[in-house]
Amino acid sequence: MNPNSFTLSRRNLLKLGVATAGVATATAGVSLLPKIAFAKSVMEDWSKPFDIESARREAAIYTTYGMPDTWANYGEVLSLMAKKYDYKYQHIDTDMGSMEEILKYDAEKNNPVAISSDIGILFGPVADERKVVPPYMPPSASKLPKGLKGKEGGWVATFTGVPAMIVNTDIIKNVPESWEDLLKPEFTGKVSAIDASGMGGTSMATFIAWAYAFGGSETNLAPGAEFARKLLKQMSSAPTTTQTLERGELPIQIKYDFNCIAQANALKAKGVNTRIIIPQGTIYAPSATMINRYNVEKMNIAKVFLDFVLSDEAQIAFAKFGARPIRWVLGDLDLPEEARKDWLPDEQYAHVHKIEDWSKVDVKKLAQFWVDEVVGG
Repeated sequence: MNPNSFTLSRRNLLKLGVATAGVATATAGVSLLPKIAFAKSVMEDWSKPFDIESARREAAIYTTYGMPDTWANYGEVLSLMAKKYDYKYQHIDTDMGSMEEILKYDAEKNNPVAISSDIGILFGPVADERKVVPPYMPPSASKLPKGLKGKEGGWVATFTGVPAMIVNTDIIKNVPESWEDLLKPEFTGKVSAIDASGMGGTSMATFIAWAYAFGGSETNLAPGAEFARKLLKQMSSAPTTTQTLERGELPIQIKYDFNCIAQANALKAKGVNTRIIIPQGTIYAPSATMINRYNVEKMNIAKVFLDFVLSDEAQIAFAKFGARPIRWVLGDLDLPEEARKDWLPDEQYAHVHKIEDWSKVDVKKLAQFWVDEVVGG
């Protein structure tokens, strides 16, 4: 999921809701008997182990939402999987945010397109609730505790991002060292916007990080809301891109640490100086991979992929991008030094909070709290 990906407005959300309702209405008159039998068969098939020969055929065109090759090194992950299972494939991705992916799976249930998607961990329970993910628990998911995988399967945590700041130091000489520093008058209009009202995992994770930074938690967001209200006047409407960072149009940007690292490396090659800050009071925010329940024609390769993302090979590939793999965070994976060469020093993460059970976080309540207490406050 690209940090600058399109975020649905409430108007677009309603449009998708209407489209989904239209599908349901159109099929309401069809006899339920064949549908029930089909659904039972499909659910039984989903629960079975994958068939590798079928998976190889299904993988020829591998279509995803919010999972471009350049996001957290998914391109290498897919390549490693193809090499392991000996098949050729073409990867086609359409970039979008977590909630949009869930709505898209639902809206396309009668004509499914995507096989898998990357989502913020907050949206895993939403995918469960909307029943867009199948009851398939990959063998590798045994490594994950509750809250880092779907209730019945269908999604698993993969790697973590830490809400951080990247600063163009050619423009900003007095670099902010903390979240609170962003409130200084000199930074007015120079900070990237955050909107935790419902569609993107990065903004929501950042909101939770602010709660922790000022004495709250994932279940006590009030301190984060108080800070966010003050920070609103500092935020710019400029797009949060590498180009606006490079030009100095938006010289302070908030995003996950691994995206900051990728930006810093790209700009260093162009002679632009940056600095990444991991503010005290930030959090480890996992991302997850989900697979599409409705895409039964690609069922086997979907199962292969959901299992593979937790393999040593895939976890190391995520690490090489700068994303800290979920198994490493849990203490279940030793990484070669080569995989960690682009990481920031470990001491910068000494005060990063680890949320033990993400199932306690209700994405709808969090979004509504932002709307009521930050935007409306």
